[in-house]
Amino acid sequence: MQMKAPFSGRSGNRGVSLIEVLISVLILGIGMLGIAAMQATALSNSQSSVERTQAVIHSYSILDAMRANRDAALLNAYSPGGDTGLMCAAPAGGTVTANDVNRWITDIITSHQTGCGRIRNVGNGVFEITVQWNDQRGSGGAAAQQVVTVSRL
Repeated sequence: MQMKAPFSGRSGNRGVSLIEVLISVLILGIGMLGIAAMQATALSNSQSSVERTQAVIHSYSILDAMRANRDAALLNAYSPGGDTGLMCAAPAGGTVTANDVNRWITDIITSHQTGCGRIRNVGNGVFEITVQWNDQRGSGGAAAQQVVTVSRL
């Protein structure tokens, strides 16, 4: 049996050089920055999605209140003159319809901070409900993002 001499010399690779480690750390760091940027974008778009969902919920909540008080709604108690205009501050309460509108606008402002709402009587028992808020934080969001719901009572 013949014994081999232990490896000696510098002709083979025996480890990783410092420059290779630095390049690997740099590539890993750039990848982590990309992941962090994607996470921040995902969070802002998720918030935008939540606000859109809340706007739809607010639209249906005032429509449900109007359906519960249908006779008053058809007489424009919820939309004096056929259109309330964009309301960005809660109007005074007092009557059932005024309390409904006050609570609706208060809920919009609470959930959207910059929210506004409008109730418009289109005619023949058809109402257009608009909820508007600032959605500039989301990708492609507008300063005056709107959800418009049209429904017959």
